[in-house]
Amino acid sequence: MTKTVLITGSSTGLGYATAKKFANEGWNVVATMRKADQRLTEENPERIFVTELDVTKPATIEAAIAAGIARFGRIDAVVNNAGISVLSIFEATPMNVIRQIFETNVFGVIAVIQAITPYFREQGSGTIINITSNVGFTSNPLLSFYVATKHAIEGLSESLSYELESQNISVKLIEPGSMQTTNFASNTMSASQDVSIPQAYKSYFDHMMNAMMNYPFECADENQAADQVYAAACDPSARLRYLAGPDSEETARLRWTQSEETYMQTMRNLLGQTAWLNRQA
Repeated sequence: MTKTVLITGSSTGLGYATAKKFANEGWNVVATMRKADQRLTEENPERIFVTELDVTKPATIEAAIAAGIARFGRIDAVVNNAGISVLSIFEATPMNVIRQIFETNVFGVIAVIQAITPYFREQGSGTIINITSNVGFTSNPLLSFYVATKHAIEGLSESLSYELESQNISVKLIEPGSMQTTNFASNTMSASQDVSIPQAYKSYFDHMMNAMMNYPFECADENQAADQVYAAACDPSARLRYLAGPDSEETARLRWTQSEETYMQTMRNLLGQTAWLNRQA
């Protein structure tokens, strides 16, 4: 029996690559996005069905699930990939921007899970795959709200993994590192233009932005991450977390093999924080 996956945020980047990966592996794919773009359908019209889904609009979630089932007969896995970010100074970030990030990255994920869970429960099986990030277990400056949303989904997913196991529903976490081959970074930069930088932070912000441009780790690409999403969907074990990319693997090693004090100092050095502090001394 051919399996079917529904993926949010499929128009570009990791979502796009993941849709192609599943289709190439013989799965049916319900590729969802806020505005339907038929490029994916054109690549594989037999396997890929494109429909609209905005995770901040519950009616579109229900409609996309229904449309996917109508097209392919069932849904076996859901990949929560849609997400947004902003680079900003914490104290200067407007509350409406903060709420927008949480609406998409946290409440949107929750809405999709709540919509699909009754279907999976009645079906007797299903897999929920949530895309977080290596900042879901580490943190970066200037990304405090994005980091907070990813930490929230990490905790939510671990708790749900126990709860939904009782209904034969699996929960998986994919933790990619930075994927500079996607347009996520450029979208983040664009969104950040709307947030002003207080003069007191200007020197720090400029320094840390320059440090980000010289990222100290080898990045993943979306295809490596898509491979991990597919592996998670096919893994019947109780494994929860799947690292994706060299930088994710390295930051996980640093996080979990060092003392807290050593880890924090290591990250200060790698992220450029120590260099800025030394410059101010």
